[in-house]
Amino acid sequence: MRVKEFYDIDIYKKALYFLKIGKEAVREAKEKNRKLGIPNVFSKNGKLYYELPNGEITTKDPFK
Repeated sequence: MRVKEFYDIDIYKKALYFLKIGKEAVREAKEKNRKLGIPNVFSKNGKLYYELPNGEITTKDPFK
């Protein structure tokens, strides 16, 4: 299967803009969770990790 190449700079600029919006939204949500004392959850290599409000990272589910 061949990958179609795009050379339209406007598409590239829009993609970067949407990426910026998404990163900012994630940053704000993570900060809000910290302030509310809610752990942030993320995955790495298929394994779940929990960032506790004190900054500690654990694999133990704090929601149980």
